[in-house]
Amino acid sequence: MGKFVILVFGMSMLSNLLFGQTNCTIKGLVVDENNEPLTGATVLLSPIERATITDAKGNFSIKNIPKGKYKLQISFIGYHSLIDSVRMDGDKTYNARLRLAALSLQEVVVKNNYVESRKKDESLDIEIVNDNYLKQNLGGSLMNSLERLPGVSNIDIGSGQSKPVIRGLGFNRIVVVENSIKHEAQQWGADHGLEIDQYAVDNIEIIKGPASLMYGSDAIGGVIDLKNRKLPAENSFGGVIDLSGKTNNDFLGTSVLLYGRKKWFFVNFRATLLDYGDYKVPTDSVDIYSYRAALHKNRLRNTAGKEQNYHLSFGIIKKRFHTRFYVSNTSSKNGFFANAHGLEPRNVDTDLHDSSNRDIQYPYQKVEHFKIINISIFSWDKLRMESNIGFQRNFRQEWSQYVNHGYMPPIFPDTLSFLPDLERQFEKYVVSANLKFLYQLNDHVQVNVGVNGEYQDNRIDGRGFIIPAFNQKNIGGYALGKYSLPQNQMIQFGVRYDYGVINASEYFDWFPSPVFENGNTSMQYLMRAENIKQDFSNISWSLGYNYHPGKWSYKANLGKSFRMPIAKELAANGVNYHRFSYEVGNPNLSPEISWQLDMGIEYSSRNFAIGMTPFVNYFPNYIYLNPSSEHDRLYGNGNQVYYYTESRVFRYGLELHTHYELFKSLQLGIMGEYVYSEQLSGKKEGYTLPFSPPPSVVFNIKYQKQKIKFLENAYLSLDYRIVAPQNNIVPPEETTKGYQVINVAFGGNIKLKNHSINITAQVQNLLNTKYFNHTSYYRLINVPEPGRNLIVNISVPFSGNFKQK
Repeated sequence: MGKFVILVFGMSMLSNLLFGQTNCTIKGLVVDENNEPLTGATVLLSPIERATITDAKGNFSIKNIPKGKYKLQISFIGYHSLIDSVRMDGDKTYNARLRLAALSLQEVVVKNNYVESRKKDESLDIEIVNDNYLKQNLGGSLMNSLERLPGVSNIDIGSGQSKPVIRGLGFNRIVVVENSIKHEAQQWGADHGLEIDQYAVDNIEIIKGPASLMYGSDAIGGVIDLKNRKLPAENSFGGVIDLSGKTNNDFLGTSVLLYGRKKWFFVNFRATLLDYGDYKVPTDSVDIYSYRAALHKNRLRNTAGKEQNYHLSFGIIKKRFHTRFYVSNTSSKNGFFANAHGLEPRNVDTDLHDSSNRDIQYPYQKVEHFKIINISIFSWDKLRMESNIGFQRNFRQEWSQYVNHGYMPPIFPDTLSFLPDLERQFEKYVVSANLKFLYQLNDHVQVNVGVNGEYQDNRIDGRGFIIPAFNQKNIGGYALGKYSLPQNQMIQFGVRYDYGVINASEYFDWFPSPVFENGNTSMQYLMRAENIKQDFSNISWSLGYNYHPGKWSYKANLGKSFRMPIAKELAANGVNYHRFSYEVGNPNLSPEISWQLDMGIEYSSRNFAIGMTPFVNYFPNYIYLNPSSEHDRLYGNGNQVYYYTESRVFRYGLELHTHYELFKSLQLGIMGEYVYSEQLSGKKEGYTLPFSPPPSVVFNIKYQKQKIKFLENAYLSLDYRIVAPQNNIVPPEETTKGYQVINVAFGGNIKLKNHSINITAQVQNLLNTKYFNHTSYYRLINVPEPGRNLIVNISVPFSGNFKQK
């Protein structure tokens, strides 16, 4: 580490010596439509990523700027951001007037110049949300907070455990990136949520559709890119205190951010503490197959949990170089619904669980995720170089009382290396590296080339087996070119090559089982997984076209994507307690290929906007779990056996959004989504894919006022969501009834001296409706979605300035 710090410092000094030149200053004033100064507006100069905030009089100043052309972005919550190009060949004064933002359809997808310019640069459909959105739509997990966006949903199991789904694709078909490094944990598990602190996220970009070109093979279905790039102003310090509460599961949470910056060095620290109890559902019992389990006070027993997250970020900002380190550790402990784990609902000590709704008894899981990331950026006149280096350790343990199945001994032997109640343990180490070059050849041509590499080492332990230990190596390189044509047109083309190797280790049972051969019986330790070594390679490409005449926007993208099979698909052989199945891998699977056409058309004026983003998708060999008529009796309680297989799959769908501003303060909006999937080969030919989301539409009405007495930027929003029945299923799935849910949100800012306290509140499932989510695993055991939930978040900022000598 010491050598690396010296290297970074040396490169910084070398950069200064080689590229030092006369520096400039930009200063100015930021006001609103009434020429009142805006205190705390953010002023960002790119690509050197120099930032500051306006003072109490709306003034700002950024010094030591090398000569050149830059992008200036000025933003303030509740106002349209201003983005402009400035050429610095001397000191400059820049005054800005920000206009109050028109109401946006999705409340938090900020309809400002940055978002529009970013969308115009991307031929795939993209959504951009900020931390203000996350606070206004705070859910039990990061993915719960994003599911309001069209085309985005989640597969969840219990409180705080959910996986991202984009246009019906999830698990290892969606890449989650945090601070430029791919987040790696145990994505194959239905109960394995994202170990990410949603309080620590500033900005999220969601790319719908295949994004393998720049993000690697797992991005065959889309990308969720999480960023934490805010920089404190020079010679400033401060922080934010977030206080959150939820009534459904008695959730209490706090997150505290502290930051400080002198001239070229800055540091941020955040601590998040969460504690919650068993969550409530609008029913007093659930039917778990043939057994009805009564619920105490409508609570799913043993779904309580707690979480502790710590983040440290620090860096150096110089003229043409800046580097930033991120160090984080997320730690959580949460229970599994006691009546469902292992499908033994009759053997639950209800008195123990029901004595408190906040205790965590067996079964439960403990997860820790440690991560360290470095992002370093060098900028010259036309060239930008960025390096990303990351290390991650994911440690997961699942605990439950030992119960013998099949030929397991009634009394657990004391000669084994693991404890009898350690059901499963996974320990994954990941090293990642990216190197990117962005070259602006001229005003029309931009070239982006890069290389990505990753190494994974996953180890297992415990009495239960589902996937073997494995290690995996991946490397890929890409080139992407963008050419701007006259009349706001752009063509982009990219190509990528990927190569990967996976090595899975053999595994034998820890107990002997009788084997009958040639009339003789012997006791043997059965092999559950063989040694596997496979390598995969492929070429992906993408061709896109954007056209933006006036108020209209058109885009299209045609591409081929690729995904390596994961260890679970190749070598699984065990019970998945959270999907209530026994799963068997297939070592002969081929890499998954996807061909997709994405399109988009949008019209936007000051008071009205409408847009549609259809897509068509074809998989020659989609990998999925195929249910069989077999049931396992050796390792579980009669779970149905599923086999990984391949099938040709055809998919299409679209997202639709429209909004109309009746008055300056009142807006009506509609958001809808539809996905259709059909298997074209295999045993389930003619059927859809499992857990396909049903069509849905959200009708929204929102009232927003710049000031109501002491409340500034006040808003009141009502969502009326209609979800159609899902009758298009694949056996043994069962159909899911449609439902209607009403959600209400309101909030605003209270100004105290020079600080603005932000208050947001929601009432989810206002009418306490009992309904089932087709993409929830708990639907399989007839557990409805959570009941009425009041969510409140209060953000209290504070700041100051260091005295300058």
